[in-house]
Amino acid sequence: MDPKDYDAALAKAEAGLAEAESATIQSESQIAQARARVQAALESARLQRSYCTITAPCDGYVSRKLAEPGNMVAPGQPLLAVVPLAQQGDVWVEANFKETQLQHVHPGQKVLLRADIEDGSTFTGTVDSVAAGTGSVFSLLPPENATGNWVKVVQRVPVKIKLDPGSDPERKLRLGLSVTAEIDTRPNLRSIQP
Repeated sequence: MDPKDYDAALAKAEAGLAEAESATIQSESQIAQARARVQAALESARLQRSYCTITAPCDGYVSRKLAEPGNMVAPGQPLLAVVPLAQQGDVWVEANFKETQLQHVHPGQKVLLRADIEDGSTFTGTVDSVAAGTGSVFSLLPPENATGNWVKVVQRVPVKIKLDPGSDPERKLRLGLSVTAEIDTRPNLRSIQP
């Protein structure tokens, strides 16, 4: 065979190799683009799927359930209410004391609570805070006494009482129940300086 034929065959083979390498690079680029599109579609599908699961903000009991499986719901439509009774640290009582009863009340004092439910169960707690104003001041329509006929009425002030951990192990307390609260306002003898 003529050396020129070898050179031509070699040049032809090298051209074919270069063309194959170029096609391989182009195919790898197309594969990478396809993988990126599949990954983006997968992430989008995961995001859309996450919208199908609604996670409660806290542990608790479901109340006022308005939706059933398979129902179509609109954005902002109430589905249910979650009553946070599962975590003892999140349970408190709001007691409305007369303003004349609050002279010696301050945060940290022990409280005995008697509930009207069942057998008159008792619970213990601690004063967490005393509201900055009476209940009527913060109401939607506060009373307006501009008529000139002013009558003094003893106001009620909300006091937040947090239940002690383990005070309600059977989870008897529910929202809206009536309780009677007794705050221990006796001075702490250990804190009195001689």
